[in-house]
Amino acid sequence: MSRQQHKQAVRSAFDRAAESYDGAAVVQREICHRLAGFAAAAPHVGAPCRALDAGCGTGYGLDLLASLCPGAELYALDFAPAMLIRLAASRPGTGTSLLCGDLEALPLAGGVMDVVWSSLALQWCDPAVALAEIARVLRPGGVAWLATLGPATLWELRDAFAAVDDAEHVIRFHAVEHWRNTAAAAGLQVGAADSQPVHAFAPDLRQLLRDIKAIGAHSVGSEPRPALTRAGWRVLEGRYDAHRRPDGQLPATYDLILLALRKG
Repeated sequence: MSRQQHKQAVRSAFDRAAESYDGAAVVQREICHRLAGFAAAAPHVGAPCRALDAGCGTGYGLDLLASLCPGAELYALDFAPAMLIRLAASRPGTGTSLLCGDLEALPLAGGVMDVVWSSLALQWCDPAVALAEIARVLRPGGVAWLATLGPATLWELRDAFAAVDDAEHVIRFHAVEHWRNTAAAAGLQVGAADSQPVHAFAPDLRQLLRDIKAIGAHSVGSEPRPALTRAGWRVLEGRYDAHRRPDGQLPATYDLILLALRKG
């Protein structure tokens, strides 16, 4: 799959998920709150005038960003038009400027943002390209508060699929060290970085996979994957069941990476 085809797959997946996203995005909301707490403890920029939510989805993080940047002019950008339509319908008259665009080619002039916030969007991007764009649109001294996913994301699912076939059914994301090094190469100083697990839970594997599908993250891999046979599903289900918790729930781990960056 070419880079352009990958981008189109990402956009299509999240467009299709716009209607179901809010009902299933429990982990995504939890991560927004963790990013807000992380950002509140990081060095600030005084009184920011403009703040961008890059990869805003349906806009859950905007109120958290507004609390971190009181009085700032807010901008909300997403790659998927359907997500922005949902956001606009839920926040009429708020004055937030909505932008449909790519994190790898932000539709903004250089040096216009005091703050860039991005929660669970950067993992779909080329880190070097996206961080260079964030650095470009930040003013000198501006900060970026970022949440993305690391390589242990959905490790239980990867482990279960390993019992079925040799295909890559689960996307492999970059480690925190890669993000730190790439940020530095883009001219962004790393003020703070953290990595921590966040868990989703469901009573069975079908529900866990339905929840992943409902947030749009099920069909954005780089290569086609073989169809799962009934026998394969039984193997997958049995292998995943080894991770069942004492309370009967099946976990899905999200390897959360948090970064606070400053443009020199």
